[in-house]
Amino acid sequence: MFVKSIMKPAHRSYTAKTDDRLSGILDLLNDHDLQAMPVLNDRKFMGMVSKEIIYRAYFNSDQSKEVFLNQTTAGEIAENEDFYIHDEEVFERTLPAFKGFPLLAVVDKERNFQGLVTRFDVIEQFESAFGSKKKGIRIAFTSEESSGRIERLGDIIKSYHENVISLATFDETDKLARRIVLKIEKKDNIEQFTNKLEKTGFRILSVKEV
Repeated sequence: MFVKSIMKPAHRSYTAKTDDRLSGILDLLNDHDLQAMPVLNDRKFMGMVSKEIIYRAYFNSDQSKEVFLNQTTAGEIAENEDFYIHDEEVFERTLPAFKGFPLLAVVDKERNFQGLVTRFDVIEQFESAFGSKKKGIRIAFTSEESSGRIERLGDIIKSYHENVISLATFDETDKLARRIVLKIEKKDNIEQFTNKLEKTGFRILSVKEV
């Protein structure tokens, strides 16, 4: 999955121009309950502005609140000019950025603004990956890290005619075991299915209807 497939496009994104006054930007942030927005020079991404950035810049200034908000522009205080990702990057590359900021600008090779990816967008993708919006049986188990284990799992799923909602694996750096979370549609053969998994060498950790 590429970033451009999950981003909010430019025409649906709230943005600020470099010469926009902070008073208007703060009103926009408050009116639409936004934490931050990109700052653009024409179409070029120049950085981010947020409530926190505005408050910090005001605290470090020697101006009154009214003068500061009405005379200072977004371009003067914009930060995080490296908080962007190219539209052709894969979705996973967005994850590290959200440890410290709520949104990420999406740009083309010339740094022209294409859209936004937010924490909410990322959470939605994880919900989809785990099948959170569809009811079923969640089976967590471990497997020895060896060649052909996922293929063997696929054979068992096929032989029991299970309908897979989601499948995720964890512990990519662990050389001994890998955790697997499988979610399948509820059927009356779950016990037989899990017993077969155990007999084939998969160790069941939990079976839950969610």
